[in-house]
This record gives sequence, C-alpha cells and structure tokens, in this order.
Amino acid sequence: MQVVTLCISTMMVLILLGMVVFFVLSARNLSAHMKENLTVTIMLKDTVTVNDAHRFCRDLYHRPYSRNIDYISKEQAQREQSKELGSDPSEFLGFNPFPATLEVQLKADYVNSDSLKVIASEIRKDKRVSDLAYQEDLMDKVNTNLSRISLLLLGLAVLLTFVSFSLISNTVRLSVYARRFVIHTMKLVGASWGFIRRPFLRQAVTVGLIAAVLACGVLAACIYGLYLTEPAILDIITWEVLVLTAASIVVFGIVITLLCAWLAVNKFLRMTAGELYKI
Repeated sequence: MQVVTLCISTMMVLILLGMVVFFVLSARNLSAHMKENLTVTIMLKDTVTVNDAHRFCRDLYHRPYSRNIDYISKEQAQREQSKELGSDPSEFLGFNPFPATLEVQLKADYVNSDSLKVIASEIRKDKRVSDLAYQEDLMDKVNTNLSRISLLLLGLAVLLTFVSFSLISNTVRLSVYARRFVIHTMKLVGASWGFIRRPFLRQAVTVGLIAAVLACGVLAACIYGLYLTEPAILDIITWEVLVLTAASIVVFGIVITLLCAWLAVNKFLRMTAGELYKI
C-alpha cells in the first residue's frame, strides 16, 4: 500500500514538473514560430520587370537571413487591395497605384532590432527597391514578451524542482520510517550499509520509473486532446519537445526518488536504538 501511495504521489509531482518542462521547450518553438511569421515588405520600383523581380528573389534566397519569399506582382496587389477596399482605385486614378512587392519572412535568429536595421540598410541600397517596411514595434514587443515568458517559466521550473524534491523526499522518508527498526536489526546482525541500502534504492528506482511512465501517459493524453482541438499546434509541439519532455520526466523521477531514498536510509543508519524510539 505504501508503494502505491508513493507511486501516486510521485506521479502527481512529475506531472507538474513535466508540464513546466513542456511549456519551457514549447515557448522556444513558439518564439521561433512567431518570429518567422513576421514579414518584411520590399516595394519594387515600377521599372522593375517580372524577370528582374524573380532574379532579385533568387538573390535574396541566398542570403543567410531569408526563410521564405513571396513575390506579389502589381496586378495581384491591385486585385487583393481592390477586394479589401471594395473598389478599384485604378478606375478613377487611371493607373495601377500599387507597386510590386516581395514579402520576406526571416529566420528567427535574425528577427531583432539590430539585425533588422542591418538587413534593411543592405536591401535599401539595391537599385530595384523603392522602399522597405516592417513592423519594428511589433517585433520588439514580441521579443520582449517572449523573453519575459521564458524567464518566468525558467524560474517556475527551478522553484518547482525544489518543491518536487521536498514533496518526494517527505513521501520517501515516511516509507523508510515505517521500516526503521528493520534497518536497525540488519545493522545489529552485521549487514553493511551498502547491503541495507540496496533494496531501498531498488524500490526507489522502480517507483520513480513507474511514476514517470504514468506521468508521461497522462501528459500524452492531454497533448493528444490539445491536438484534436487545434491540429495546427503541431507547428509548435514537435517530436523533439515530446521526447525531451518524456526523457526529463523519467530522469527526474528516477534521480529524485533515488536521491531521496539514499538520504532517508542514511539518516536512519546513523541513528542509535534510543534515537529511533524517540522519533
């Protein structure tokens, strides 16, 4: 019964710990996903032909910061803007006022103020470019907010690790406490400390492994339910995140229960018979 209670208690703690690890890892992917969906719009001069625009696209694709580039011709821009406005400005202007543009999505590592200024300065020097625009304030806010979230989750992970250790330690200590006189009897018959500790450590590893597997199962069911609700979540929740989360839970489960059992058994091994009766 004590083993079952210990498994359940450890499993609940590992679920919370696994959730924090999962969110920390997912926050990194969410950050990259949001950054890579921010767009730099390059407006081309009216004298730039379609072939020149495609050559410009090829040039940009070879730049280390480019992730994806979409070419929007003057005609396509006119159709899209007319649909949004509900009228065609060329009907009363007599010409198409919309320039051809390149919608450039950058790699996440380059989506910051310093990199964007260098990239924008480089692109503006090209004779085919009339102007360039990007939402600098939005990018700064995204970077600032994601940094704050990452720090918050990291702090929560550290705090929860200490709390988890404390809770599991108390549970393991109670389990060992119930067998403190068995430990003392084994000492009296000459058993070494290593021999006495061995069954407790084996039990701790077994409990930690079972609790970790159960915790992984619960989290997997929750993630699957999240996927059924929003399939696009797979853009953020990758196999790497799932594997690292599961591995973290297993490692935490085994290491924490093993360490707690080691400390608890050593505590009772150091006690005399009189001290055992007093606690």
